[in-house]
Amino acid sequence: PMITGFLHLGGLRTALYNYVFAKKHQGTFVLRVEDTDQSRVVPGAAEGIEDMLDWAGIPPDESPRRGGSFGPYQQSHRLDLYRRASDVLLERGAAYRCFCTPQRLQLLKKEALRSQQTPRYDNRCRHLTPTEVSEKLSQGLDWVVRFRLERGVEPFRDLVYGWNKHEVADVEGDPVILKGDGFPTYHLANVVDDHYMGISHVLRGTEWLTSTSKHLLLYKAFGWDPPQFGHLPLLLNKDGGKLSKRQGDIFLECFARDGYLPEALLDIITNCGSGFTEKQMGRTLEELISQFEIARITTHSALLDLEKLPEFNRIHLTRHIENEGLRQKLIRELQLLVEHIYGDQQVDHEVLEKEYVERVLLLRKGHISLLKNLVSSDYSYLWVRPSVSREQLHAISAEVDEIGKLVLGLMTRQAAVLTVEELNKDLRSLQKQTKETKYSSVMKLLRLALSGQQHGPSVAEMMVTLGPKEVCGRIHKALSS
Repeated sequence: PMITGFLHLGGLRTALYNYVFAKKHQGTFVLRVEDTDQSRVVPGAAEGIEDMLDWAGIPPDESPRRGGSFGPYQQSHRLDLYRRASDVLLERGAAYRCFCTPQRLQLLKKEALRSQQTPRYDNRCRHLTPTEVSEKLSQGLDWVVRFRLERGVEPFRDLVYGWNKHEVADVEGDPVILKGDGFPTYHLANVVDDHYMGISHVLRGTEWLTSTSKHLLLYKAFGWDPPQFGHLPLLLNKDGGKLSKRQGDIFLECFARDGYLPEALLDIITNCGSGFTEKQMGRTLEELISQFEIARITTHSALLDLEKLPEFNRIHLTRHIENEGLRQKLIRELQLLVEHIYGDQQVDHEVLEKEYVERVLLLRKGHISLLKNLVSSDYSYLWVRPSVSREQLHAISAEVDEIGKLVLGLMTRQAAVLTVEELNKDLRSLQKQTKETKYSSVMKLLRLALSGQQHGPSVAEMMVTLGPKEVCGRIHKALSS
């Protein structure tokens, strides 16, 4: 795939379709950095793109970083090749040198806009004689190379859009293929590279569909066989507008930083698109590869509803928690999150022990959509042991010792498996054994002893998530302080 800036959801989708297509057909997935427009090059973007493809689990087989037998994979390192290719076209008369100044081109553009025409080059230099060309060269004038667009393009069969052709010579002037700074434009560079890198299939955004006829004229001028093209419909937000890069929230770094799993992103961007036999949420990359059929890609835009991303993430997070290998990574991440958020609040090392953290994960799976939900204030009771005095508990009920003992007894009986439903029943019957304490006061007292807070999840849910050992420890501590 060709990607110019940092990787956002549109770029990820293009890369993903190329990756899935390559893997489905035992092919090679190639990442080429197209940095020939020097005014638009963003420092660090190329490295960032490879980092994010690695993070997303769809690493290229050949790329600037990994290398490969058709390098270099960065166009700014292949300038000689483009210069030689443009010389071939000049010799064949398929291209010509254009000496028009930027001022003249600017005037043409202004004129066109004034008379409400689409600006286009008027092909003036196409008609220079060899003598006029050598004269201008001897004067040391600046020049660019333009490709001579001929009428009568052949229709081509797009893998997604079917038969297509665009009579480019009718709507645009001859395009620049080599600029004054020796850099090629996209049109020349991508044709030359696809040929020399042996590219068989190109899946790219639908905005390139109308340029494809122009590219095919270039292949014809070189006498080369073109690859097959498939154009992917636009990825839009759910109300049909373009995904805004200005909001900055569609760049992968942001999703990674917010703790979304790459699988959830791959799942949601293919779910809103097409090309797969099934649409169910929770598909893994392996499933995407086995279900992919290029003929299933439809031509209507893919509408992305990012509000559904947490739900996609919840499903994939649950899968990670259930998988023993993937769970280990989550345990380490959660331990780091707890230290980061609650580190200055006296976190006992026991609540960071692997067994405890793992229990919390297994119990809360399906209830959380992001790992960081577990360090939100609702869950602070899991990580910070309350310092509650007996006096505080006594103020709620004089029967504090009796209630404490009843709960401790309940925990030892219940040590097998706690469930919220069972516990709620047990807490109801436990309150009936007190003399004058109301149920709401029993709950208030337990909530305070277990979390030090007035609000939060239900007491039964707290007890289940903390587990018998931790519940008993906290009650003992509260009673004896």
